[in-house]
Amino acid sequence: MALKQIQNLKLLQKLSPQQIQLMKMLQMPTLALEERIKEELELNPALEEDDGNDSDEELYSNENEGESEDTEYDESGEIKEKEIEKIDDGVEIEDYMGDEEMDSYKYEISNKGSDDEQREFVVVEGLGFHELLEQQLGLRVLNEHDYTIGIYLIGCIDEDGYIRRELDLIIDDLAFNYNITATLEEVKTILAIIQEFDPAGVGARTLQECLLIQLNRKPEKTKEVLDAIEVVKNHMEEFSRKHYDKVLKRLAIDEEELKEVIEEIRHLNPRPGNSDTKENNFTEVVPDFIVTVSEGKPELSINARNLPDLKVSKEYIEMLREYSKQKNKDGKEATSFIKSKIENAEWFIEALQQRHLTLMVSMHAILEYQEDYFVSGDESKLKPMILKDIAEKVGLDVSTISRVANSKYAQTPYGTFLLKTFFSETMTNDSGEEISNREIKKILKDCIAAEAKKHPLTDDELCDLLKQKGYPIARRTVAKYREQMDIPVARLRKEV
Repeated sequence: MALKQIQNLKLLQKLSPQQIQLMKMLQMPTLALEERIKEELELNPALEEDDGNDSDEELYSNENEGESEDTEYDESGEIKEKEIEKIDDGVEIEDYMGDEEMDSYKYEISNKGSDDEQREFVVVEGLGFHELLEQQLGLRVLNEHDYTIGIYLIGCIDEDGYIRRELDLIIDDLAFNYNITATLEEVKTILAIIQEFDPAGVGARTLQECLLIQLNRKPEKTKEVLDAIEVVKNHMEEFSRKHYDKVLKRLAIDEEELKEVIEEIRHLNPRPGNSDTKENNFTEVVPDFIVTVSEGKPELSINARNLPDLKVSKEYIEMLREYSKQKNKDGKEATSFIKSKIENAEWFIEALQQRHLTLMVSMHAILEYQEDYFVSGDESKLKPMILKDIAEKVGLDVSTISRVANSKYAQTPYGTFLLKTFFSETMTNDSGEEISNREIKKILKDCIAAEAKKHPLTDDELCDLLKQKGYPIARRTVAKYREQMDIPVARLRKEV
């Protein structure tokens, strides 16, 4: 078959670099945006932080150009249509290379108000979890052979404090990587030394071994501790499955004594590797929106405390003027380079402004939609709301609202919540009224909290209870909501 050239006409929709940049920044939470701004400041010399040393006229222009206070609202409190249209049309960049005067205020963005407080935090880092173990190993009198085995074993300890690799494989690794021939007994001896280190339970290979190490290190061997050792050592499976009847029979103790044993075991740490404060896997939550209630009306502000004020460098603008006058090759290359840097800086500032405006528009719509909840804090007053409801309200695409709700938090007088938690599916009760599934989850949670702990409610019983309250939902739906709230099954909720 011969090769032929043909011409086709295709209609394709392509996103501009500015639109792609805006979409990426729109879905970033505050912490990620802060890092993105720092990265852009390092990469683009034409972009710089506003040090606040501009003239009064420029500062006035700067404030009126970028801050949210300039956003226009109509009498009902909604942002005017012209502002919304500006978002959907994408980022527009004017040709600042023209002959007209280039005012500096057009290249600046201010994210802070005059009352915002500037804070600096000093972070002091100490030794990490593995470094502390190595330090304790160094205090033991060991020869070089045993010390090398100990260092390797410490390196095999995971973030939970366990050694999950088989000792035979560790012996093979020592021979292959360190040319050390070690026997199984030698490795077990060094491992027993490591298991004496703090925090208690570190270096265990199983949960059962971890708990036993901690119980055996108790200074006082009371009856409760001895019974707990017996339970963990010989009846761990029955205890973990909460088959308390079998445990009571085999230990020949009463329920009160079993309660004391359970309390003793509950005070143990199943993850000793997370005892160190430096490596605790806590994620700092920085709210992107701050909602307050004043005189019965919710008020909104965007958290921009850690975001610097940005502007295009005046030096680069002056350099652009000077090099644009040169007609030689070097002048044209310099002009092209400086122009691209200024253009990127302008795009970045414009994207930040568009992001700020989009967030304000979307969150204002959410506040209006869920006003009853934000005023009272009662979850039962949350209305069914999906992304499409807010998209239609503000005139944006559903994907844009999805990016706004992605990984962002709202600080309210009732706590800090993921923005997605305010969105919920629609359910219909017996009276035909549309309600949010959040309301059903709250009722389900209250029913479980009020149940008899000796005889917790099964999913079928919870299903019947909800039907009696006027919420006809299936048992599998009850199980789904229970799992979403991290509530275990009835058997695991049983208490003595």
